[in-house]
Amino acid sequence: MTLKTLLMGAVASVALAPAAFAERGADGELKIIYWQAPSILNPYLSGGTKDIESASMIIEPLARYDETGALTPWLAAEIPTVGNGGVSEDLTTITWKIKEGITWSDGTPFTSADVKFTAEYCMHPEGGCAQLAFFDGVENVEALDDLTVKVTFNQPKPNPYGPFVGGQSPIIQAAQFAECLGAKAPECTEANFNPIGTGGFKVEDFRPNDVITMIANDNYRDPAKPAFARVTFKGGGDATAAGRAVLETGEFDYAWNLQLAPDVIAKMEEGGQGKAVAGFGPLVERIEMNLTNPSPDLPADTRSTVAEPHPFLSDINVRQALSMAIDRALLVEVGYGQAGKITCDLVPAPDLFAGGDQHCFEQDIEGAKALLEEAGWVDSNGNGSRDKDGVELSILYQTSTNAVRQDFQALIKSWWEEIGVETELRNLDASVFFGGDPGSPDTFQKFYADVEMYANTFNGTDPQQYLAAYRCGNEPRPASQWQGENINRFCDPEYDALIDELARTGDIDKRAEIAIKMNNMITKDTFTIVPLVHRGRVSAHSNTLGGVKLNVWDSEIWNTADWYRIK
Repeated sequence: MTLKTLLMGAVASVALAPAAFAERGADGELKIIYWQAPSILNPYLSGGTKDIESASMIIEPLARYDETGALTPWLAAEIPTVGNGGVSEDLTTITWKIKEGITWSDGTPFTSADVKFTAEYCMHPEGGCAQLAFFDGVENVEALDDLTVKVTFNQPKPNPYGPFVGGQSPIIQAAQFAECLGAKAPECTEANFNPIGTGGFKVEDFRPNDVITMIANDNYRDPAKPAFARVTFKGGGDATAAGRAVLETGEFDYAWNLQLAPDVIAKMEEGGQGKAVAGFGPLVERIEMNLTNPSPDLPADTRSTVAEPHPFLSDINVRQALSMAIDRALLVEVGYGQAGKITCDLVPAPDLFAGGDQHCFEQDIEGAKALLEEAGWVDSNGNGSRDKDGVELSILYQTSTNAVRQDFQALIKSWWEEIGVETELRNLDASVFFGGDPGSPDTFQKFYADVEMYANTFNGTDPQQYLAAYRCGNEPRPASQWQGENINRFCDPEYDALIDELARTGDIDKRAEIAIKMNNMITKDTFTIVPLVHRGRVSAHSNTLGGVKLNVWDSEIWNTADWYRIK
């Protein structure tokens, strides 16, 4: 089967509106809590999930992936295919038709000019777009008429559903962001904090790293939605407090990402106010290796950039030894139970694209020691840590503040020190760590540490865009306002060639073969990324909240305009 064959048919759509809807705003206030507080409402300037998902209630894409992973039209009238003429026979163009009558929350028409502008905004050569991989291979975007936009690729694109698809690639209003192109993008505070959107809600007040107050969009395309008149989107705290606020006290209606031990969640559910919901997508908790030097002694314009290779993580033997020393089975048991699985893959799902490699399943402390010895890393001065040519194996290991992650840090530190690697731990407020502030030294993109641990995922069921993030030149750096998805600063021309090959390959089995090879290049072949746990997404909602459909393939809260109060 080829993707072209799939494109010939109609793409699934879903009916979302429950019969319970009466009139817009009739159900009062919706209260959502994300213990990682949003810091910006422009996903093009942040790779943080909490920023992308909060923004998804306000700004929307042309199409989304539903809770089953199926592509469904959103602002578009239909999904373009070869069969309906929306995708060219040679697979080099995709033409989107926008639904008639859609307006922005300020009452102005939503048109193809906004779609074209969004591409220009993200692809601007002087900008720093956190979602640039969605536009990989885009040659041109044209507004053919007010409701038609055509995307042309630089080669046949069997999977053309990258730009403007999913919560990570929404449309922003051209009029609002007109003066925010390129290097000016981070300076447009009003637009970045208060985007005009087409979603069910609009911003009333935004206090970064704290709370967002939203109200129903009175220009929303369905006059009966949203059911809620107001939203309080609270950020901060921790996963424990968030879970209790829904499951035990009933203070909030929805709590995101309950990164807690399973027995803790089960005990909270005994409170009787709500229930936990879970689903497995491609979410992976992993350790990222910094291939560049984060030393504060370096100039600001070269620190953690490709101009300064890392003094010891540039050695694959060190990276491999660090991976070998980790007992992933214990991490799963301690942190996730049935909501976690050992993985050695960056892409663990869907099954077609999962390599299923098991090289990391067993901990090997002695093997890690031997590998370091053979590579010349020995404890020459008797201080307990290995060194070579005057360079000490001394690691700064950072992550966000969270009970499970701190448990992981403590365990991994003990294993690394057992093999002779001195390890200092740092944990940072999640709202800051996953924020997009180019002036902050503590963001995961800036990577002012040797290794860092977090989890992220990708939209949809095809990892093409996700894997394209590791193209040479897509790394965060001063010239990109420290935006970019290639967090490790990885660069391999062979890998770049595979990005292009994957983009033009139609046979679904061949696509899987290429994707698995790419996955292996950045995991077991180079240990640039060290996967730990394939995590289920676990959140919770109150017993009085209806319409929730946990989505592991797009923004988790993709359909808040369809939520309602159960009477």
